[in-house]
Amino acid sequence: MNIALFGYGKMGKEIEAIAQKRGHTIVLHVEKDNVDLLTAADLKKADVAIEFTTPHTVTDNIKRCFDAGLPVVVGTTGWYDQFDEIKNLCEKKNAGLFHATNFSVGVNLFFKVNQYLAELMNKYEDYDVSMEEIHHIHKLDKPSGTAITLAQQVLEKIDRKKNWSIDKPGKETMFIKDVREGEVPGTHIIKYQSAIDDIEIMHKAHNRKGFALGAVIAAEFLKGKKGVYTMDDIV
Repeated sequence: MNIALFGYGKMGKEIEAIAQKRGHTIVLHVEKDNVDLLTAADLKKADVAIEFTTPHTVTDNIKRCFDAGLPVVVGTTGWYDQFDEIKNLCEKKNAGLFHATNFSVGVNLFFKVNQYLAELMNKYEDYDVSMEEIHHIHKLDKPSGTAITLAQQVLEKIDRKKNWSIDKPGKETMFIKDVREGEVPGTHIIKYQSAIDDIEIMHKAHNRKGFALGAVIAAEFLKGKKGVYTMDDIV
């Protein structure tokens, strides 16, 4: 499979290494220095694109892929306020889009544990729920896309919580503490606290390999497909 890789930072390099180990070829490296020179003909050399750039450039890159008829796997977060627009455009152009706030198989299993625990805790009103997420200092969006997904899952199950905030907690607000330090790949902790005890679940990434592997697996899945897909279609 031929892959067009948008973004060639630490994550892009991990994706390239894993893709090559799985027998794929990176036919395009697209970065800020050459993106404006990119043509539809260039993109047509690839079977699928993998996009890990920034919240400010991701939607333009997605649209470039749609225009070229190239299915695209998107790992960038911080753009989901524009998701409906991109989804509608994908359908209009009969394109292929695979999106996820986190491509790690472990994280997606953690999502399911989070949903189940939240459903159990809904009737125990003595417990307050909060979250802490820790990432490297280079991460631009706060909170992380993964944290937002986890929070939304909790809000769907816990009737007493109506929203989330990174600023302050409240009776109806789930507080998310966001920490940026060192080169931490990603840690997410969901905590239920009462006067009697605490219950915690945690996912801690040791490196970026899990995210990169998941993105390549998603690209293998998306090749030749049309429509909108998520990790639920794989896990």
